[in-house]
This record gives sequence, C-alpha cells and structure tokens, in this order.
Amino acid sequence: MSMPPPGWYPDPHAPATERWWDGTAWTQDRRQPAPTAFAPPAAAPPPRKPGGGRGKAVAVVATGVALVAAIVAGVVVVVSDDGGAGATARNGPTVRSAPASTPPTSSAAPSPAEDASRVTDQLNGITLPVLAGWQKAENVADDDTLLTTPDTYDCPYDDGLCRRGTVATRTVTGADAGASARALATEDVSDAADLAYDTNPLGERPFGGMTAHKVVAARQVAVAGRAGFLVRWKVTTAEGPGGYVQSVVFPSSVGSQSLVAVRCTLDAGDAAPPLSDLDKIVRGIRPVGAAGGDGGVGSSVGPTR
Repeated sequence: MSMPPPGWYPDPHAPATERWWDGTAWTQDRRQPAPTAFAPPAAAPPPRKPGGGRGKAVAVVATGVALVAAIVAGVVVVVSDDGGAGATARNGPTVRSAPASTPPTSSAAPSPAEDASRVTDQLNGITLPVLAGWQKAENVADDDTLLTTPDTYDCPYDDGLCRRGTVATRTVTGADAGASARALATEDVSDAADLAYDTNPLGERPFGGMTAHKVVAARQVAVAGRAGFLVRWKVTTAEGPGGYVQSVVFPSSVGSQSLVAVRCTLDAGDAAPPLSDLDKIVRGIRPVGAAGGDGGVGSSVGPTR
C-alpha cells in the first residue's frame, strides 16, 4: 500500500492536535486543527455471494471499504490471496479529513545573517571589526577572546602552539572598578604581557620568558564615543620575536556603564599583521547597534611601526 500524501493529520500521540506527515514520516510540526464537519458513515456493502464473478466484485468492494476503514484507524491493510484482509499496525498518520496541501513553516523567527565583518561582545555592549588577516575566535581556551589571527605556529621555547595575535574583552569588576581608566589599563597591560609572553596559565613559558619591556604608548583615547585610556608595551623575550601588548579601558555603553578592558597581543616581525591593526581595532569599536564611524576625536593611539 502506498503511503498517504504529505499533509496535516491528527497526531497519533495527541489527537486534539494536527501533525505534519511529510509522506514518509512524522515531523515535529504541530498545529491546532480547524473545526470540521464529520462525514456521514459509509453505507454497508452488499452481502457476499459464494462463487462467481459477482462474488469477486463484492469481495473487491468489501476490501476497499476495509482499506478505507483501516486508513481511518491508522493501520496498513494487507490483502490476502483469498480476498480477505488483515490489519497490521504502523506508525503513520490517521486520516480523518482531507489533508492541507500547504507544508508547515517554523514558528521560530529566522535569525538575521551574521555580520562577518564584526564580532559582538553582548555583555559589554560593543562590537569590534574583523580586519583582513584576523578571524572570529575559534577553538580557544579563553572565553574572553573574540579575535585571533587564523594560523598557529610551534612556540619557540616550551612545547605548544602560539598565535601571532589575539584580542580579548572583559568587564572590570570588584575592587578594581573604583580605579581610574589609566590605572586599570596600566595594570591590565602588565598582566597581559605576563600571560602572553612570560608564563601562561598552565605554567608554560612559550617564549622562554619576558626579558624586558618598553612603554610605547600611554594616552587618553575616545572609544565608541567614550573617554578611555590606552597603554601599549613592546616586550622582548628570551626566544622568538617578542611582541606588543596593549590594554584600552573605557566605560561600557550599556547597563551600569562599568569599565571595559580590551586587551590585544601581537607578535613583532613580518609574519604577524601590522601594528597599525591595533589602532584600527580600537577606532573600529562601536556600541552594539551603531552604524558606521569610528572611535571619534581623540581615538588615535600613538606610534605605529
């Protein structure tokens, strides 16, 4: 017997609702059925006469009635060689009215297409640009990391894989929240340098330790239209190219306007993106929902290599 055509049928597990049958199996789409009038009961077939062609015709009619009744009951009818019928249960729709021809649509609203050129920090109410040579963070251990350079390389000292650049954000909370943006940026850049180029959270030293640092920028900046402070270090390591570490602290544009720290690390050397990318990332920070523009007047972040 062929399967019933796709359509809305009473749900075998909840007869008060209708469920979409796709022609081969039930889907998860359900709806409340519209009120329908019940069809009058079918007339009983004439009695079967033994033998002869007339008896065979009556048997066909009886089998057809049994087939309709079986569909109503939600079963598959197996017709035997002698014209009789047996019923075998199956997991299919129960037909009580003509099925609707319109396929179901999802009740969930479609999500808007994700903007590949921006990454969002919903908690702090900001978005950051995804520049050429960078990507949205994938397969990173730190949940605060939003951007990375796409490729990894073997760390020059302790075993492991290193990235040439990262960008992370965090909300400044607790006792630190009462400090100035300048003090917080100065403290954060030191912590960032230790974790990136000296000793990481696992106790490893990917670059053999940090041997020196130099402050190359310390100034007020405007970030997402708000006054903040930026500190950037250039660090020297025992192994490898060394790099740059930068922290920018500014008030959030959402909630209680807590301070936000945006922390960047970038290897030195030609294999890494240009240092000017750190300037562009800061200038490109915007409040969630804002369109166009950059950090505004005062957003320049000092020297680039």
